[in-house]
Amino acid sequence: MPTITTGRRLRPAVLLAAAVLVTSVAGCGSSDDSSSATPTASPTAAASASTAAGVLGIRDPWVKAADTGMTAAFGTLVNDGDSDVTITAAATEVSPMELHEMTMKDGKMVMRAKQSGVVIKAKSEHVLQPGGDHLMLMDLKQPVKAGDELTFTLTFADGRTQTFTAVAKPFTGAQESYAPGHGQPMPGGSASPSPAP
Repeated sequence: MPTITTGRRLRPAVLLAAAVLVTSVAGCGSSDDSSSATPTASPTAAASASTAAGVLGIRDPWVKAADTGMTAAFGTLVNDGDSDVTITAAATEVSPMELHEMTMKDGKMVMRAKQSGVVIKAKSEHVLQPGGDHLMLMDLKQPVKAGDELTFTLTFADGRTQTFTAVAKPFTGAQESYAPGHGQPMPGGSASPSPAP
């Protein structure tokens, strides 16, 4: 009888040990899988890695795919610090860049350069999105195709810099136009307002 009782007590322990072993093996397998991630998964991983020691956290970074002209980069900027952070410039090898915002002009939403930079308040998030603040790529040197990975460098008011990687995705969202003075039509378009980044 005591032997049977001992056997019953050991059985759950053996099952628990097996479950831990299977979980450990599965965890190792998912690490190996991440090295062969698809282009849509790897930029997030790369962005997370580059922002871990950076000024900001950057979640879900992406770029609107475009063949010519202009496009934009988006994502969520996370400031876990105790001080406000201001982005004063952005750069990529694919094109010159500007920081942009949306504003009302003659009853229409138009894009314009954000002269004061993008401020991310302490202990808060700031979303870069179509129809709002965004990082504008001007005069593309080459097409940005869906699945392409682009590296960006942000420059902050205090002189620090930070890089992140974003993946290009197709997007045909908001209908916006540029404020006078940009002298170019929107991406993929004519001189009239067309789908914006």
